[in-house]
This record gives sequence, structure tokens and C-alpha cells, in this order.
Amino acid sequence: MEIQEGALTFKFDTANGSLASQYDEWNFYCKQFITIATGTKAVDFIYFDNPDKTCWLIEVKDYRHPETVKIKPSELGEVVAMKVRDTLAGLTAARFSANDAQEKLLANKLLKANRIKVVLHMEQNKRRDKYIDPADVRQKLKQKLRSVDTNPSVVDKNKMKTNMKWTVK
Repeated sequence: MEIQEGALTFKFDTANGSLASQYDEWNFYCKQFITIATGTKAVDFIYFDNPDKTCWLIEVKDYRHPETVKIKPSELGEVVAMKVRDTLAGLTAARFSANDAQEKLLANKLLKANRIKVVLHMEQNKRRDKYIDPADVRQKLKQKLRSVDTNPSVVDKNKMKTNMKWTVK
């Protein structure tokens, strides 16, 4: 399954019952859940790796494009952590209240996973004055998300982890 996010194309392995979706475009999120509170946020993608029973929450930031909202590096970990929190709350509500059967099914599968993995996919120019150190962001994510994922990942299309069953072009 392919999902486009800006100039990036994510191709998810959906063999063996694995499922991927662009969560921030779900009908449930956009029309039902977002009305709960001002400022509710969402990660870009959710992926259920069926063989590994892993729920992946994936946020994408592509700083190579000028229209990408600039978030201070010191705030990036906090923003991603809030999106993870709100997404998990949204998935819980969707499991019971989503009107779309596919969204309800995926929420149910994700919430029955054995573990949750958080990924910040961050593409950026290597200009020194604009560069965000992935190690710094990862450290902040580890601090913020330790109750959800003790080992979150910060990757780009050239530095993916072997347990990530998708590619990015």
C-alpha cells in the first residue's frame, strides 16, 4: 500500500494481514474526534504489522520544503509526544464509536497489538544553520514517551531501521 505525504511516498508491506492508513485523514478523526478539544492533533500514519503484532505511530516532517511548518528543534519532541497521546486516545474512541467499519477494524487491531513503536520520519537539508540533530530529538522523545515506547526512532529515507516494514521515496 502506498501513501503520499507531501513529496514523500511511503510504501507499506501489507502482506500477512498488515494494515496501513493515513490517520490524520480518517473520517472519525476529522469529523468526530477533533471536536472533543481545541488543539487535538494526530500522527500522519498508523501501521499494524500483523506478524509482529506491532502498532506503529509515524509522524512525518519534511523540512526540505518551504511550506513545512517550522517547529523549533527544542519543541519537536513535545509536539510529537502530544500527537502520539492524542492519536492513542483517538484510536481508543474509534474502536468503539467510528462510523466507518474499516477505521473501527484498524483501531481495534492496533489497540490489540503487543507493543507500540513511535517513529519520527524527518527529512531535512544538511545546511548547518538549519540542521536539526536527530539524536537530540530522539533523546527528547525517549524522555516524553517512555511509558509508550522506550526506544522511539528518528529516521530519514536513507536511514531506516530493519524492523520497519515500509520504504520511503
